[in-house]
Amino acid sequence: MPGRRQMKTKSNSQVNKIPVFDSNGKNAGTLELNKDVFSGRVNKSLLYQSLTMYRANQRRGTASTKTRSEVRGGGKKPWRQKGTGRARVSSIRNPIWRGGGIVFGPKPRDFRYSIPKKMKRSAFVSSINAKLKSGRVVAIDGVPAEEGKTKIVADFFKKLNLRNTVLLVVKEIDQKLFRATRNIKRMTVAESDKVTALNVLSHDYVVVTKDAIDLLNKRGAA
Repeated sequence: MPGRRQMKTKSNSQVNKIPVFDSNGKNAGTLELNKDVFSGRVNKSLLYQSLTMYRANQRRGTASTKTRSEVRGGGKKPWRQKGTGRARVSSIRNPIWRGGGIVFGPKPRDFRYSIPKKMKRSAFVSSINAKLKSGRVVAIDGVPAEEGKTKIVADFFKKLNLRNTVLLVVKEIDQKLFRATRNIKRMTVAESDKVTALNVLSHDYVVVTKDAIDLLNKRGAA
């Protein structure tokens, strides 16, 4: 079973081969990914651009401050312009006064932007390659979620001896699978055609079901 002590960097000749585990959590051989796509090459610059985009797109952009014209009050001049010996002031809501407006403060804005589709795809392939090189990609026959029971699925993953966070990649998320996995700590479930480079790199292990492997190969080679 792949435990923390067994995580070693693979050579490029073996990087596209991943272990397969059956429904009992026992090793059932290896599975070979498309070697033309998942060859172990990692484009760090592209990964950085992709992760920056995904994180920017998650920002809500709702931070807001009030300018001097938006702060309530301050309509009356606090004292006359000349003759008091004090500095001239037009409003108590000017930015240098306590309770005044904010200069150049944040306003609601949209941080979203996009990079070309080919760059997204290449970044996704690089993220998988990074996990393959460290031996943190595992294939399974399927998820025992027929009954929709969290305990059954949790016990299954305990047998795999995968520590820390796990990204489970499946072909499709049905209602029973969602119900069985939603309360498992440190686990995220994603469909193979929607998983992103950010999903992959945000987790320690990537577990892929057999029926999702073909879709991953096609998506990487598209």
